[in-house]
Amino acid sequence: MFACFCLWFIILEFWLVCYLLTTPSLQTVSGAVMNALVATNRNFKLAARLLGLDSKLEKSLLIPFREIKVECTIPKDDGTLASFVGFRVQHDNARGPMKGGIRYHPEVDPDEVNALAQLMTWKTAVANIPYGGAKGGIGCNPGELSVSELERLTRVFTQKIHDLIGIHTDVPAPDMGTGPQTMAWILDEYSKFHGYSPAVVTGKPIDLGGSLGRDAATGQGVLFATEALLNEHGKTISGQRFVIQGFGNVGAWAAQLISEQGGKIVAISDITGAMKNSKGIDIPSLLKHAKEHNGVKGFHGGDPIDPKSILVEDCDILIPAALGGVINRENANDIKAKFIIEAANHPTDPEADEILSKKGVVILPDIYANSGGVTVSYFEWVQNIQGFMWDEKKVNSELKNYMTKGFKDVKEMCKTHDCDLRMGAFTLGVNRVARATVLRGWEA
Repeated sequence: MFACFCLWFIILEFWLVCYLLTTPSLQTVSGAVMNALVATNRNFKLAARLLGLDSKLEKSLLIPFREIKVECTIPKDDGTLASFVGFRVQHDNARGPMKGGIRYHPEVDPDEVNALAQLMTWKTAVANIPYGGAKGGIGCNPGELSVSELERLTRVFTQKIHDLIGIHTDVPAPDMGTGPQTMAWILDEYSKFHGYSPAVVTGKPIDLGGSLGRDAATGQGVLFATEALLNEHGKTISGQRFVIQGFGNVGAWAAQLISEQGGKIVAISDITGAMKNSKGIDIPSLLKHAKEHNGVKGFHGGDPIDPKSILVEDCDILIPAALGGVINRENANDIKAKFIIEAANHPTDPEADEILSKKGVVILPDIYANSGGVTVSYFEWVQNIQGFMWDEKKVNSELKNYMTKGFKDVKEMCKTHDCDLRMGAFTLGVNRVARATVLRGWEA
């Protein structure tokens, strides 16, 4: 039965790829985004079949609750006017307010935002936090705009959508090209219309109600997820050899926290270069070097290597923490790791998934592994609503509880449906959203 499902979905996936490539409005979607969209829809469909969902309910769960497109015109510093297009897709609110980041990037488009909003619906459900999914963004290059221009753009965007977001409606957060300052501007502009409302966004500066531990949250969640997986296999982090692709926020925090637990980082890379050291890289020294030189290139604590080879370096555990689609059919056979922890979004293509599965490689999927960030965002929202802030020890303690329980829940789904961790996670998330939808009376 399961084999028949897989064959059916290979046909579906082929059709969807053809559709994406021949639909004019979707031809601008980048390869990585298209692959993520195909994979997310494929995994959802397979999870829906495993759960035996009604076809009407299945269709209802895929269609976004609301799609928003607005024009944002601002005066630039030189006196000219510039117009940008902003998007917000609110995918599902069956389990609570919708949640998702706002990104500033030249290639932001409605199809990308749609795919990411849907993924947030399943991710928040897997984490078992009371949210639905959303995503937004503005098509712009933040590097070409001054701070004052970015502030004006953010405030105009907020003015256009302030009636459609809110503490119990849709709670934005930072994403690519945005950060705590962006959230501070949204908070201030929103509060002009609705009164002081710190819980309307998360990822804020600490001084405006941001949560301690938020900066490290995704990396901290990766640590806890890795501990849970290794514990299942009778192992601990101490003594394991790690390779980490990406030394941005997530990769750097994961490297630091893993090394503090006795893990050995034998290779690491970022956009500037890559290196390896079989005895283990001195992560505190590398962090200092990367801060001073804007990257790992030139660090003398390891031997330089081709960044393209980082994924196939000899190790026990591979953590892709950079871009999507980096593990594919071209390199999957050469990967030596026994475990892969997906700290990045959709780093493994479906074809590579199949190859690695046949090799016996255990993959901890992104929908669970990198959910630490949104979980601590939930903690920030809770603190703001309560008006009672937690210390960092409590934040990390609660995060560990959620990540540990989340892994157990995923494993239970794997046993129930005889599937791998990725499908176990998707089935868990889809089931929770479907149950909430039915209980609320979706056909009324």
